[in-house]
Amino acid sequence: MPRKSKIKRNTNETQIELELNLDGTGKTDCQTGVGFLDHMLDHLGKHSLCDLKIKATGDLQVDDHHTVEDVAICIGEALDEALGDKAGIHRYGSSRVPMDEALADVAIDLSGRAAVAWNVKFTGNKIGTFDTQLIEEFLRRFASVAKINLHVTVPYGANDHHIAEAIFKAVAQSLRQAKAIDPQRGGKIPSTKGTL
Repeated sequence: MPRKSKIKRNTNETQIELELNLDGTGKTDCQTGVGFLDHMLDHLGKHSLCDLKIKATGDLQVDDHHTVEDVAICIGEALDEALGDKAGIHRYGSSRVPMDEALADVAIDLSGRAAVAWNVKFTGNKIGTFDTQLIEEFLRRFASVAKINLHVTVPYGANDHHIAEAIFKAVAQSLRQAKAIDPQRGGKIPSTKGTL
């Protein structure tokens, strides 16, 4: 069955339409009104080989927070829906991604239980006009809604743009591994519990 999902979210703060195909080629069309977020979402789709289409409008006159958070919620919902019962997947993925002087280590477990370990320090509060704290907010909300275990560590890095880009690429590479179908598993759910 196709591992695809469509999500719509309408609140007083944001209006979002999203399409996700887990078995795509990394094609993206992300238009959130937040340029840096779009840039990171392009990396997420491209390096996970997920097709991702997002159209979002939000109360950017307030700030970027609601749009970033609600896009994360929608991507989390879409991933959870598209994975279905997770039969036959690898479940785990990890990646170590350099971006110039920065390095990101990420591990993912598509466990059905939300948990985040965050070991990242940015050197400043902004990347252009984008609040660096929103990167952690995005990934925590995404992991919570998708019900995944996500560990992110950046042991070193001097440029905040490079740090953020390394993180999103490493998340994408880890997701690519974890969502992949393992032919040796024979369609069984990768858990001794029999469910995820």
